[in-house]
Amino acid sequence: MRVLAYSEAQKEATARYNKKAYDRIDVVVPKGRRKVIADYAKAHGKTTNKFIVEAIDRAMEESRRLGQDNGPDRAAGAADEN
Repeated sequence: MRVLAYSEAQKEATARYNKKAYDRIDVVVPKGRRKVIADYAKAHGKTTNKFIVEAIDRAMEESRRLGQDNGPDRAAGAADEN
């Protein structure tokens, strides 16, 4: 099996796409908690990012379902994020 190098041009193109297609949110957790979260997500077949995004979406949906949400509607495609 041959592994192709990831060129600088490819890295730059990926960075440009990500900047255009995604918003970033930094989450700060106590030391050691990051690994616990990552291990839990992996054990459930998800990336850490997908696990966090799905948890946020579930919390927002539950809030809406219970009639406790006064915020804006979820942006289109939010559930499709990693």
